[in-house]
Amino acid sequence: MPIDASAKIFVAGHRGLVGSAVVRKLHQLGYTNLLLRTHSDLDLTNQSAVESFFAAEKPQYVILAAAKVGGIHANNTYPADFITVNLQIQTNVIVSSFNHKVQKLLFLGSSCIYPKFAPQPIPENALLTAPLEPTNEWYAIAKIAGIKMCQAYRLQHNFDAISAMPTNLYGTNDNFHPENSHVLPALLRRFHEAKINNLDKVVVWGTGSPLREFLHVDDLADAVIFLLENYSDLEHVNVGSGSEVTIKELAELVKEVVGFKGELIWDSTKPDGTPRKLMDTSKLVGLGWTPKISLRDGLVDTYKWYLENYGKQ
Repeated sequence: MPIDASAKIFVAGHRGLVGSAVVRKLHQLGYTNLLLRTHSDLDLTNQSAVESFFAAEKPQYVILAAAKVGGIHANNTYPADFITVNLQIQTNVIVSSFNHKVQKLLFLGSSCIYPKFAPQPIPENALLTAPLEPTNEWYAIAKIAGIKMCQAYRLQHNFDAISAMPTNLYGTNDNFHPENSHVLPALLRRFHEAKINNLDKVVVWGTGSPLREFLHVDDLADAVIFLLENYSDLEHVNVGSGSEVTIKELAELVKEVVGFKGELIWDSTKPDGTPRKLMDTSKLVGLGWTPKISLRDGLVDTYKWYLENYGKQ
């Protein structure tokens, strides 16, 4: 059922990769009544502040994209922060949404909720069937608790709370930090820096054989609004592109998009990581949603954004 264009929609985490894409998509679709708060305006870990915000603003829809996120190093260094902050944010927002009669809430998780050795492609029912990847289990457990909380409020109170689990995302507002960015933005930055410094080669870790799935964040935003309008059930929904590339294919494509003319060398003495990680998106496809942005087009778009925001560094 379509959401009224004047509905009050609270996008929690509107400055992040996902939240900012959701806001762009909502604006594009003509939604004008968005509730947006920065961390300094509203600390989502503060229960009374969140409760006061909901009491005063009374949002009709909530998209919960706020989270404490980070790479392997951050997760290993600050496990207490990752589990505590994420549990606080989720609990405060979900409880206040229920208390103040929000019509519908969508909670965003991550593909790391699934077991380390989940079947491939990963179906929704793989959740809680085996141990997690130890390097990010604190974050994953918080996200699993968020899914279960949405389910519990639906079961006990008939509260319309749904959950979506995106695959690897990239795009506008991505993190291009040299040490703690993910593989796609890291490759983009490295090829760009090699190009402007006239280097003759770029060395990439591993053999290039692992398979990975990537979804442009604007496609995710489109899926989020589709699910808000078309899905209301207990089980979470995987959101992915349904296609995968090898890291080698990805690196070659990034090299081409950036225009780096040097050599690409693989350091096979370095680890490859998980051989394959693909989400089973047949449930979402069955509901009628498919992605629209090809990996090449998405990379061109992301590189353009990178040049505008980081290119002068």
